[in-house]
Amino acid sequence: MKKTNQSRKWLYSGLLLLLVALFSFGAGKSELLRKIARSQKRFNDVYKYLLLNYVDEINIDTFASESIHELVEKMDPYTVFMEDDEQEGLKLLTNGSYGGVGIQIGKQNDELTVIAPMENSPALRAGILSGDVITKIDSLDATDISLHKASSLIRGPKGSNVTLTIQRYGLDHEIDFVLRRENIKVKDVAYADTIAPGVGYIRLTRFSRNAPTEMETAFKSLLAQNVNSIILDLRDNPGGLLNSAIDILDMIIPKGETLLSTRGRTSSSNRNFKSENNPLVPETVKIAVLINGGSASASEIVAGAIQDLDRGVIIGQSSFGKGLVQSVLDVDSKSALKITTAKYYIPSGRLIQKPGYVDPELIIPPDAMDSLYYTNHGRPVKGGGGIHPDQKVEGRTLPILTQTAWRTGLFFDYVLEHRDQYTSLDEVLNDSTLYRSFRDYLLAANPDIRLSGESELEDGFDKLLEDKTLSDELSGVRGVVEKAIQSREAALYEEEETFLKEGLIQEFARQMEGTRGRIHVGLAYDPAVSKAIETLENGTVYETFLALKN
Repeated sequence: MKKTNQSRKWLYSGLLLLLVALFSFGAGKSELLRKIARSQKRFNDVYKYLLLNYVDEINIDTFASESIHELVEKMDPYTVFMEDDEQEGLKLLTNGSYGGVGIQIGKQNDELTVIAPMENSPALRAGILSGDVITKIDSLDATDISLHKASSLIRGPKGSNVTLTIQRYGLDHEIDFVLRRENIKVKDVAYADTIAPGVGYIRLTRFSRNAPTEMETAFKSLLAQNVNSIILDLRDNPGGLLNSAIDILDMIIPKGETLLSTRGRTSSSNRNFKSENNPLVPETVKIAVLINGGSASASEIVAGAIQDLDRGVIIGQSSFGKGLVQSVLDVDSKSALKITTAKYYIPSGRLIQKPGYVDPELIIPPDAMDSLYYTNHGRPVKGGGGIHPDQKVEGRTLPILTQTAWRTGLFFDYVLEHRDQYTSLDEVLNDSTLYRSFRDYLLAANPDIRLSGESELEDGFDKLLEDKTLSDELSGVRGVVEKAIQSREAALYEEEETFLKEGLIQEFARQMEGTRGRIHVGLAYDPAVSKAIETLENGTVYETFLALKN
């Protein structure tokens, strides 16, 4: 009897605690709803008074759109209000394709220019070439059109036509190309091949819906070539779909491992992801992942999980630090709100998101996070946002003349004028007179090279010369300085020969063989790739980085 009374006592106590918890939760939620209602009324009143009382009649639709954009602008950079064609990028990721003609476009010399036609695309089959200038899209003059607008006009429903009017180098007349739009599949794996004995290399540019399928194909192709190591290049990969990142990790990480967790304020935002299948890539295959400051979101999920689970070595520079999860809520038939609803946490417990992503006065401060975490093998890894490499390799900084040649389109223009002289890229590589010809071309173009501090020096001289009492003395000094600068600039043509040759070869490869060709020749000049090969080929170094236990 005594035992029964004791059990009832515990039961009553448990029920009481549950009721208190439910009441507290309900009370807390009710108070939140009251606060929302009060602030919403205040907002609505200001909005209504402005529309009804402002001296001029306000365009209500425009005012509403701009007000919403202003509202979300106060939040993190990834919470955005999207209208009409602003949703194109999101659709491209989720659908993995779009209706179009398959060309990459850009601005060269302020002209809308074909950077490259895509493989097996309507544009390539019709004969559109890299360097063609688009002067009209259908009947619209494309002279001053933005890239975003041009892309929107060229894309359209599958089966419909678009006419591109082209001005081609060397021709004195324009050419009209009538192109039938097709379903253009977004290609995420830009390159996959062996680059050294036993070493495979994969360049992944985004995480769209197609990424897992393309990565599976790439892995199988490399494994069929009996590689014992794989370099996964995620540099400048801005991310994409969470599920694509998880599916790719599932091909690498042993079954049953925690890959990622998301945490937010709602129960639907709290999720855990585990590897569900035996990996496609055997654990005996060594992995190196390349990252830099442009690697974000899904790229950081993949790199971070591989690092925390000691499945591979991370090489390069620290990643961007974008660890916020977005959900898309339809507002109406033409607009949607992409809103941050959770944060990414990789297996060690680290938060990917770097601090400072939102105005701290807008949010209640979150709990403090640790700054040091540990991998499966007990290796310390840094918290605080982003993924930090196991082996740091600085990116190459292009010197001033090479930067100027890229910025002003001189590589592009030279190759456009000279590519017809060669029947293959091998001929370009074996041309001993190539650099001398390009140097003469640069000298004739006389690009405006700006040494560090030169602009500030000119401004300083101009200010000082306003004082007439200094003009005579400073004029002479200025002449000496300008002569020294010209002498220094002339020396750059010899000092930067290696960089200029590399840039020239890469541009020839891109115009003659497309993106794959450019990546292929660029690998030979890439310090991070060289370091990755060196690390993977030296088993002792690789195992030391991962603190592998015998």
